[in-house]
Amino acid sequence: MSEPKRLFFAIELPADARAQIVHWRAAHFAPEAGRPVAADNLHVTLAFLGDVSADKQQALATLAGRIRQPAFTLTLDDAGQWLRSRVVWLGTRQSPRGLLQLANMLRAQAARSGCYQSPQPFHPHVTLLRDASHAVAIPAPGFCWSFPVTEFTLYASSFTRGRTRYTPLQRWTLSE
Repeated sequence: MSEPKRLFFAIELPADARAQIVHWRAAHFAPEAGRPVAADNLHVTLAFLGDVSADKQQALATLAGRIRQPAFTLTLDDAGQWLRSRVVWLGTRQSPRGLLQLANMLRAQAARSGCYQSPQPFHPHVTLLRDASHAVAIPAPGFCWSFPVTEFTLYASSFTRGRTRYTPLQRWTLSE
């Protein structure tokens, strides 16, 4: 019997957007603002699944494969901080309908499969900094990264040697 895996569905950011965001973050946030999330770990979570058995993972993957959702464009043009969770984030001023529909379908399937889903409304975001225990100055509007989203990914999260690593397990293409 294999150990359960800590899983989540997410949108992977294109490599060029990740590089630009990391550069922008370094230019706008002091090192003491918080712990930067590694460039390879920058993503938009669609549905957090928690610790999932291999059987449940397979069932969730099958359900994800049945989703017929058109591709959409994601624009990251908002930022903020959640003091309670000590996170600085990058998000969207206006979430595209396709993003909200995809997240809602994945979250509903996860809930029906027994994966706890937060009652909080879905707030699409990229976590930029963790352990941001003090209020930080959020850069003025004017920043913007926009890219087509043509697929979503099932990731496993692991913590080894003091580092969090997100490993893509499976990808699904959105329709054109």
